[in-house]
This record gives sequence, structure tokens and C-alpha cells, in this order.
Amino acid sequence: MRSHLLNDTTTEHYRRSVTEGVERVAAKLAATDRPFTGVTADDLAPRIDAIDLDRPLGDTTAVLDELEDVYLRDAVYFHHPRYLAHLNCPVVIPAVLGEAVLSAVNSSLDTWDQSAGGTLIERKLVDWTAARIGLGPAADGVFTSGGTQSNLQALLLAREETKTQDLGRLRVFASEVSHFSVQKSAKLLGLGPDAVVVVPVDHDKRMQTVALAHELERCAEAGLIPMAVVATAGTTDFGSIDPLPEIAGLCEQYGAWMHVDAAYGCGLLASLKYRHRIDGIERADSVTIDYHKSFFQPVSSSAVLVRDAATLRHATYHAEYLNPRRMVTERIPNQVDKSLQTTRRFDALKLWMTLRVMGADGIGALFDEVCDLAAEGWKLLAADPRFDVVVEPSLSTLVFRYVPAAVTDPAEIDRANLYARKALFASGDAVVAGTKVSGRHYLKFTLLNPETTTADITAVLDLIAGHAEQYLGESLDRAC
Repeated sequence: MRSHLLNDTTTEHYRRSVTEGVERVAAKLAATDRPFTGVTADDLAPRIDAIDLDRPLGDTTAVLDELEDVYLRDAVYFHHPRYLAHLNCPVVIPAVLGEAVLSAVNSSLDTWDQSAGGTLIERKLVDWTAARIGLGPAADGVFTSGGTQSNLQALLLAREETKTQDLGRLRVFASEVSHFSVQKSAKLLGLGPDAVVVVPVDHDKRMQTVALAHELERCAEAGLIPMAVVATAGTTDFGSIDPLPEIAGLCEQYGAWMHVDAAYGCGLLASLKYRHRIDGIERADSVTIDYHKSFFQPVSSSAVLVRDAATLRHATYHAEYLNPRRMVTERIPNQVDKSLQTTRRFDALKLWMTLRVMGADGIGALFDEVCDLAAEGWKLLAADPRFDVVVEPSLSTLVFRYVPAAVTDPAEIDRANLYARKALFASGDAVVAGTKVSGRHYLKFTLLNPETTTADITAVLDLIAGHAEQYLGESLDRAC
């Protein structure tokens, strides 16, 4: 069994095995003609259940053959131009190379003596990102597993900065279309059931600052503490960007921590055309960044950034076996001092490789392409009488629904849209997402693939209309 350990005596085995795996994946990517096969859980589960994990195959080729049957053939492929569903991006090759390197070396980014240069690379990328945001010379941060963890840590810091033990008085303000992790974080942080104050949004799905000001004033009058305002730069459903300068002004007025959830909109930090859409982000106390959404990185690659490095002390704990206090005076850079995680992958390497090969402008150009595509898609939807589109995109998301002229019952239209989405997924021809707007079912394109074209959008809209019409026709037959 020692022959399977990666060390100085098994490098040829490593080379052959990884090469065989890469060749399998490359062949699969080259041959994929649709984003999904349409397999169901009921179809796939028996194949996986039949595998006896206590009886190893003992051979890489045999395992890859098996993997083809239980995973590769039926995976959902985000690189396909008709995958239009969630915030999943195709990945750039330099980042995939970085993934291979970091997995083999297997550095752990909690302490210097487990990572050395990896620590400094992560710190350099944190500084680079903070500078792109404009947080100032005292800024710092750390890589995380994703936006949910980043939001949790930011709100932890905000809670601690209030310097109160009366958690029942703390309030967090977020728009009605903010990420669900705001509510989850409040619960994990021990805040009361009424801690998150939901602020209404305008027609463009942006937080209404007049309503926010009203809620902050009510909070002050009631003797409550405005712990934080969570502004969103790229909502999950609509890609909408809250009015950051106005929110920053209100946070300063009421002494609230300003957190910007830019998990989606962070791609604008590298944009050559649309960076101005997140003006005001530089006034935040903390920012969530998901490079694995709009920097075209493999999952996971994320970070939380703070204006004042000193606030990260609220996540610091010292253990004699890992990061004893003396290491601080010895200036030993242990990233665990800033993180909610202990053992942590060297995910920063993927972004490092990407920037060193493509540069920030290369990333920004790709993100600009999908923003431009969304603008063209919005025009197509707005001009198509078969569809109702909700808002003009600020990033690369389109929310819409099929609205047949001959059907007036909103519930029946809901069912037609739900059916169309499920039928499309089952066919494997395309993958789209869904959500609710004002209680009604809508469909969603999240465009993160520069290879997707307006022709792809048009074709998928026709498929959606076809499935919806089929449902309505069958529904009419059943009624008769």
C-alpha cells in the first residue's frame, strides 16, 4: 500500500496516474455536447449503492472506468455554453494547474511552519484585493471557504466591535433579496430572532436607502444597537447592486458596521468597463469576495477583507501546540490567527497562477463579456412578447418568465414555468435556475460563461417556450 503514497520514490506512479486522469477529463470535456445527461437520482443511486467500498479495485484505470459510470458521464458541466443556472463559472486553465499543484504539495495555510511561501502568497493576494477595493493601508483579510463563511466572519467582527454583552439589542440590516447567510449568521452568532431587519428594495431590486434610514432611526429610538448593515454588490437572484455610497453615509451617521457582500459582484474589481458600478465599496468595514464566482476560479477560492486589520483579533485564539502567543512577538506569520478555520487549503495559489498568467485585465475582460451578454439577453427578452423580464441587469443575471397571451391564471402560468424548467433539465439540453418574485415562479439565467452567445440564449428561450406550451396544451386536454 505504500506504493500509493506520494513521495520521492513514487513520482512516476504519480505522473502516470494524474496524466491518465487528466486525459480522461480532457476527453470528456471535448466530447460533451450538452450540459447534462438528464439522469435522475433514482437512476444513478443504485449504481453508486452497488459499489462495495471495502473491496478496492486496486488499479487506477479500473477506478477511472468506474468513475465514468458513476460521475463523469452524468456530471453537470459548467463549461458548456448552455449551462445558465447558478453562480457556477467555467474555470481558467492556470487556476486548474494551481489546483493540481496545491493538492499534491498539500500545504496547510494555518501556520507558517506548514506552508512557508504559501502564507506569503495568500497575504500578497489579500493586499492586492484590498487595494483593488480601496480599503486603505490598514486593511487585511484571509481566504475562506466561500461567501457564507466570509459573511459569518464579518458579522462576528461587527458583533464584537459593538462591545456589548446584551446580544438581544443588536440589529443587522439587510435587503429583502440579500443572501440567506445573513440570517444564518445571525443565528450562529447567538443574536435574537428579530435581529435581522429586512429592508425593502426598489424596482431594480436595490435596497431602498430611505427605508434603511427609517429603520436605523427606529432602532436608535428604541434603544437598540445597529450592529451592521449588509449591502449587497450582486444579489444572487438579480445581480442587483445596492446604493453603496448612500449606505456608507448612513452607516457613518448611525455608527453601524458596513459590510458589503460582493461574492458575485467582485468581478467588477477587475472590470475594464464597469468598475464604477461598485463605487462606494471602498468605504466598507468588511467585504466578501468569491473568486470562484466571477474570477473564473475552481471552488473554493474566496476571502473576507477588512478595513482595519486590528478587528481580525476577534477571530484569534492561541494554542501552545499550534500558534502560541510568543509567535506574535517573534513576527511569525500564522494565518490561523485571522481565520475561523484551522486546517485550510492553499486555495490562494489558483488565483496567484491566474494573475501571473492572465493578469487582472484578462479576468476583467472575461467578466465584462458576460455582463455585455446579459445586456443583450435583456434586450431579447424585453422585445419578446412570450416573456416578462424583471429588471435590467447590473451584472450578468436575467430573471424572467414565460407569459402566454392566452392564459390569464397566474397559478397556471407558474405551473407552466416550473414544468418548463424541469423538462429542460430532464432533457439535458440546457440548465436554468428558478426563483420567486412577488410569490410567483420565475426562471433565471446566470450568465458566467464567455462562450455563451445570444444564439444560445435565443435557442434556450425557444426550448423553454416549447416545454411550457406542451404543458399548457396537455393541461387543456386534461380539462376537456
